[in-house]
Amino acid sequence: MRAVDIFTPGKAPTVTFVGDHLAKREGMLRDALEQGGMLISISGPSKSGKTVFIRSVLGAECVVFVTGAGVTSPDQLWERVFHAIGTPVTSTSSTSSQASSKVGATGQVSGSVLVAKGQIGVNVEKASSDTESVSNTEASSHLGLLVREMAGTGMVLFIDDFHYVPRELQEELARQIKDAIASGVQIICASVPYRSEDVLRANPDLRGRVVGIDFDYWDEPTLRKIGALGFAALKVEADPVLIAKFASEAAGSPQLMQALCLNACLETGFREVQKNLASLPFEEGVARTVCGRTAHSADYSGTLERLHEGPKTRGTERNQYRLTDRSVGDVYTILLQALAQDPPTLHFQYADLLARIKVVCESDTPPGSSVTTSCQHIALLANDGQARDIVGWDATQDVFDIRDPYLLFFMRWGGMS
Repeated sequence: MRAVDIFTPGKAPTVTFVGDHLAKREGMLRDALEQGGMLISISGPSKSGKTVFIRSVLGAECVVFVTGAGVTSPDQLWERVFHAIGTPVTSTSSTSSQASSKVGATGQVSGSVLVAKGQIGVNVEKASSDTESVSNTEASSHLGLLVREMAGTGMVLFIDDFHYVPRELQEELARQIKDAIASGVQIICASVPYRSEDVLRANPDLRGRVVGIDFDYWDEPTLRKIGALGFAALKVEADPVLIAKFASEAAGSPQLMQALCLNACLETGFREVQKNLASLPFEEGVARTVCGRTAHSADYSGTLERLHEGPKTRGTERNQYRLTDRSVGDVYTILLQALAQDPPTLHFQYADLLARIKVVCESDTPPGSSVTTSCQHIALLANDGQARDIVGWDATQDVFDIRDPYLLFFMRWGGMS
C-alpha cells in the first residue's frame, strides 16, 4: 500500500477515516431517513467533511450527488439527477426553421422526439423564410419524473451547495423539493452555516419538515487521529509533536490534515508501507518545508495581492507604520500579517485582532476605526469573483471570520511555495 492510498486529500479516506465523533450525527441521519417525509439539511463550513460523512454512512452507491452551483432553473437541477442515474429525458421540439434544419444532441433522434442521456441540444440552421411555431413540451414534468425514478428506491438525493442557487430560483426549487419529499423522495441539502436557512426562507412551509444536522470544523485531537492512523498503517512512527503541528496548521480541515500528512510522507521518502518500523522525528525545517509544499494546493496568491493593495485610494496615501520585521506597511499589510500570526485560527474577535496587531507593529498601531474599515474592505475584496464567500466581517459584533482553511494556510505559508 502506498502513502497516496492512505492519506487521500482528494478523495474519500478509507484507512484514515475517523468517524467516532460522528456517531450522534449518523444516528440523526438514519432516524430522519427512516421516518420519511423529512428534508435533511446538513450545515457545515467548507471542507469540514460533510460529503465524506454521507458517503461513509450511506455508501456512495446509494447516493446521487448533484450541486446547486450554476443552476439556472429547477429543471436543470433535476436534469443533473437524471444524467447521474442514467434516466433518459424525452422531449418533443418543433423549432422556428427554414428549408433545412440540423438537430444535434447526445442521444437518439427519431422524428421530432429526442431521447438523450441527461443532455438535450438542438441546433437549427436557417435556410428559407418558412417558419413554424416554437414549442418544447416535456413528455412528463421533470418533478414527476424525479418522483417516479427515485421515490421508494432507497436512493438518496444529495444536493450540495444549495446556497449557490440564485435567490430568485430558491423559492420555486424549495416548493418542488417539498413536493418531492412528500411523494417519497429522500433528499439531503447541504450548505455553509451562514446560508443554512436558505431553503426554509425560500419556503416556510418546510418548517417542521426539516431535520438539521450541524457540522463544524474538526478539533485538533480528532485531526491528530488521521495522522496516527495513517502513519501506523505505513509502519512509520511519527513524532506526536509533528502530528500535533499538522493538526494545528490544518485549522479544523480534515482535508488539509490529509494533505499535510501525505506531503510529509512524500517529502521524507515514506512513499509506501515500510518493511520494518521506521521513525519520522519532528524537525522544524522539515515541517516548514512540508507546509510550503502543501501551499501549492492552496494558491490564493492573486487574492492576497489584492488584499495587500487594498481598495483604491483617492489621492491620499495611507499611513505607514514600522513593523517588528523592520519593514514598513499600511493597515492592510499589518492586518494580513496579524491574521497569519500564531496560533492559526479562523475566528477573530476585535480584541484578538488588536492584540495580534500589537505583535506585528514596532510601536505605533493603526487606530481602531481604520482596523474595522479595513476588515470590511478585505472581506469585500476577498469575496469578489469567488463562487462563495471565503471571508466574513460582522460589523455589528466586530468579528472577522476566514471561511476557507486553505486561505488561512496560504496566508501563513504561501510565501514558501
